[in-house]
Amino acid sequence: MKLPLTDKFLWDIYLLLEEADEAFRVFAGPKTWRDVFYPDLARLRREYEKKKGRKRMQNLISYLKKKGYIKIKNLEKKEGVLITRKGAERILKINLKICPRKRRNDGKWIMVIFDIPEEKRLLREIFRERLQTIGYQKLQKSIWVSPFDVFEETERIIRKYGIDTYVRIFLIEEIEL
Repeated sequence: MKLPLTDKFLWDIYLLLEEADEAFRVFAGPKTWRDVFYPDLARLRREYEKKKGRKRMQNLISYLKKKGYIKIKNLEKKEGVLITRKGAERILKINLKICPRKRRNDGKWIMVIFDIPEEKRLLREIFRERLQTIGYQKLQKSIWVSPFDVFEETERIIRKYGIDTYVRIFLIEEIEL
């Protein structure tokens, strides 16, 4: 089932989490003795934190819009939040940095050698950036190596940018850095 990703939907999730936090706080009881002796002060602090949290959520949404990661669009009489291509690439980069890479079981390294023409300089820079993102290390400007199991991802990137005539992939038994 596909859920509609709208700013209202994001706010509904935020408010649901806020309510769950409030419910947990009721069961958990007061945090400190100050909360026991000054319940009004504790209530005011919770209300302040709630307003501060809502403001942070508003700031996050406006930051994402300003950076071009999302855009708000009217979809069938409703406002919807769309993740832009730039936003999807940013999510992918973050995901690849957060998720630990699995080293190859056989101890071999993958080596990519490429010679992308000067007319396609931008494509060459994008390709280098993608290689670095998925875990390659630069040996030389056009020779990159990786101890991780990223062969399929590398092939996918090469096919996506249509640079298969300029790129060669090798499996290396041993490497000296």
